Amino acid sequence: MNFDAYTDLSVVTAVDLVNTLDVETAKDFLTEPEHLAKFLDDHLDSYARPLTPADVADIAGLRERLRLAFTLGSIDTVVDLLNDLLAESSALPQLTDHDGVWHFHFTPPESSLFAHMAAEAAMGLASVIRDHGLERLRVCAATGCSRVFVDTSRNRSRRYCNPDICGNRTNVAAFRARQRAAEASG
Repeated sequence: MNFDAYTDLSVVTAVDLVNTLDVETAKDFLTEPEHLAKFLDDHLDSYARPLTPADVADIAGLRERLRLAFTLGSIDTVVDLLNDLLAESSALPQLTDHDGVWHFHFTPPESSLFAHMAAEAAMGLASVIRDHGLERLRVCAATGCSRVFVDTSRNRSRRYCNPDICGNRTNVAAFRARQRAAEASG
């Protein structure tokens, strides 16, 4: 599955934002303005104003709402959620080439960080749903992992946030369980 580069960045940013909170351990990787600044830098975000603890709190609230897009399971409810985020952000797409590449900005430059990130994330996830369906938004199937991801596999079969880590750990655990069961029975 291919997105355009800008949609891909919006989707990756939304997924990574949700995954800044490990709901299994309650470990939060986004608790200070410095953490948020690093997150924005890592995701090539163009928001350039100083960040505050209020911004961190607003984005933590956005993160909780975005997680619902992966967990609710009802297309109507998820679409309502994304549409609500777009309305709250006052999204007004504008075509721009300020960095030499044509792309959309969904909010004006003076918008709050919440509005900026909510519009970007909602548009990215809405594009996935429009083009590929809600079933592409997933939560990792590995025991003890609740990270979210977008299933980009051709046949919609990806089950783990990271097949090399969570998938392998799950397969090894299942293999060992089968070995123990075989040893116990015979």
